[in-house]
Amino acid sequence: MPSFELAPQLQQDCHVLAESDISLLLLLDNALYPWFLIVPKTQHTEIYQLDIAVQQQLLAQMNGLSQFIDKQFKPDKLNVAAIGNVVSQLHIHHIARFKTDDCWPGVVWGQCQQQSYQKAQVDTIRLACEGALSSWWQF
Repeated sequence: MPSFELAPQLQQDCHVLAESDISLLLLLDNALYPWFLIVPKTQHTEIYQLDIAVQQQLLAQMNGLSQFIDKQFKPDKLNVAAIGNVVSQLHIHHIARFKTDDCWPGVVWGQCQQQSYQKAQVDTIRLACEGALSSWWQF
């Protein structure tokens, strides 16, 4: 099996929060939107291509992250998607959306303002994730 390496654009645009045996948990560096990504450690580009056991683990991680985002941020809508048109490496976006955000109700990809997180903000989010998601990831 080829070794796993995070795509350069994801390395550039995100903070790595945690790791599991099957995935990485990332935070997109835009403090205007609570935007997380799960990146499966695979060369496959589609979820259906994964072994069924890995799909089930991934679904558990996705559900856990979705519940965390809903409880922590209380969004009006949670957008979950695996698009991959720009970065082909399989990754699943989990974006908390609010009727008050700049892009509502449109898409956030490449359309909205950007504001980088301060280190203390990333640390606070990491700590909250650790408290809620340590069943799936090591922080």
